[in-house]
Amino acid sequence: MKSGKTLTLIGAAVLLFVTAALADQFKMRAGESNPAAMGVVHVNTDRNGNLSVDLDAKHLAPPDRLSPAHSNYIVWIQPSGQQPQILGELRVNTQDEAASFKTSVPYHNFDIFVTAEDTAKPTTPSSTEVLRTSVQK
Repeated sequence: MKSGKTLTLIGAAVLLFVTAALADQFKMRAGESNPAAMGVVHVNTDRNGNLSVDLDAKHLAPPDRLSPAHSNYIVWIQPSGQQPQILGELRVNTQDEAASFKTSVPYHNFDIFVTAEDTAKPTTPSSTEVLRTSVQK
């Protein structure tokens, strides 16, 4: 009888772990400029209460192949009620059209998105949005 309860407890623990792991993954929507692009954002809370953010993208055409062509992909964060802020540049591996970006942020509710830009330090996001998702953790 004990082994049945043990198996039930182990099954419940595994289900809880899998559910928690899935809650930390946010699928990104592709923009019209690169509809084949796919992206996912993984977030985890670090020991300081910040979120570690890992963005992984694939099928991402290099920005100079878009129409019109651009020079860079820029990752932005927009916390609720605030203006967008640059997180950094997303560099595409031209051989497999994949890219990844990692950072840490103090926010728990925000939009994260990627735009194609003509400069590495734009002051506002362009209208050429490539990927976007909302994170609520």
